[in-house]
Amino acid sequence: MIGLIEETLRDAGLVADDVVELATVDARAGETGITAAAARLGVPVRGYAAAFLAGVAVPNPSPAPLAALGTPSVAEAAALARGGELLVPKRTSRPPGRAASATCAVARHPGRV
Repeated sequence: MIGLIEETLRDAGLVADDVVELATVDARAGETGITAAAARLGVPVRGYAAAFLAGVAVPNPSPAPLAALGTPSVAEAAALARGGELLVPKRTSRPPGRAASATCAVARHPGRV
């Protein structure tokens, strides 16, 4: 997870100090990869209810999180949940020989980075 976050930030011209929180669906907010990444970055984890995320308009909805969690987007919807501008649309980690294991999106919020 942290590798995907760092790569996404680097490609966007950002650094870890630009991150103010990690946001996700509340059902996954306590997962080890997320909490470890947040601890390494020194930021809190914010979880949103799937029903709330389902109401956030995103550019790249997907049937996978809809089937699994009840929302067509986690990464982009969580990044945009409190408004702001999407800087990096969702990116997916694709470990060799395995299915995608994580997604990441980056948004800039008013008054922040």
